[in-house]
Amino acid sequence: MKIVLASDHAGYPLKCKLVEWLKDEKGLNLGLEDLGPFSADSVDYPDFAAALCRNLLDGSADFGILICNSGLGMSMTANRFRGIRAALCLFPRMAYYARHHNNANVLVLGGGITAFFQAREIVEIFLAEKFDAGRHSRRADKMDTI
Repeated sequence: MKIVLASDHAGYPLKCKLVEWLKDEKGLNLGLEDLGPFSADSVDYPDFAAALCRNLLDGSADFGILICNSGLGMSMTANRFRGIRAALCLFPRMAYYARHHNNANVLVLGGGITAFFQAREIVEIFLAEKFDAGRHSRRADKMDTI
């Protein structure tokens, strides 16, 4: 499984903690790519969301994690790409449904509103759960036809 992460300046601190945790504790060093930014200097979140989405759409990665202050800007930008199903998850149960019912391929977190301990739990669930398919496939497929 290949995972790409990106943030803006407000999401940078949480992204750094998640990258370290995913590499060290989860052993995803080879399956993880940080797309930036690489400092807390001000950047424009649409640029980083677009880079991550392009990685997923060209097959370079399986899942993405985007982080900005609230998660709203990243999720709005990512969902403009056909084939991207970005889910802003504030609670672990939201990550569960994002994968099971919506076949989300991008997890979005609010770095300014989500504590690291909760972000870890959300990420774990998002990466572990599978899409239920069945009746949910019809609905998920409709998202790409709108």
